[in-house]
Amino acid sequence: MTASLLSFYIFSAVILLSSLMVISSRNPVHSVLFLILAFFNAAGLFVILHAEFLAMILIIVYVGAVAVLFLFVVMMLDFRTGLEKSNILQYMPIGLFVGMVFISELIIVLINTKLDLKNIQILTNPLSNFGNLTNTEAIGSILYTDYILYFQVSGIILLVAMIGSIVLTLRDREGVKRQSILKQLERSSQIELKEVKSREGVDI
Repeated sequence: MTASLLSFYIFSAVILLSSLMVISSRNPVHSVLFLILAFFNAAGLFVILHAEFLAMILIIVYVGAVAVLFLFVVMMLDFRTGLEKSNILQYMPIGLFVGMVFISELIIVLINTKLDLKNIQILTNPLSNFGNLTNTEAIGSILYTDYILYFQVSGIILLVAMIGSIVLTLRDREGVKRQSILKQLERSSQIELKEVKSREGVDI
């Protein structure tokens, strides 16, 4: 057994265990921490596959931003009021249906491969077709040339989603003050700057 294969089994086992702990842990903070552990081990799998750039993106974006944001949200909000038995039983049929769909898809894939993983083609060195380019340069040479349209469309979709979420949550509420830029600009013209000398007062 080679070192890469042993590392693959270790990372995969930790990912499976941490994923089970994410959905089975009663403490939401512990679930987020196990999710971060799963992200780190997934980054390790990317390193084994010679995809160092994707590994760093997974750590920087998902661990450094998304998972930490989840952790702050979980710590700031009280989820005990929403985790009632009636709510869980209400959405249990949908969850079971989605789970059965995923399990059936995995079974179909295993049947088609006939449990023979040797037929799956794995690139030992995906950068061999790019000469002396680094991993980041190889991804950029393809992403910003052949797939530039899809990349821009995905950026536009994310922008529309961000604007939509802001519009849906921005509502006028009684007793809540809102920023008015026009009023702030009007008051800025009424401000008079004076140069005050040391140990002297200001005439009003």
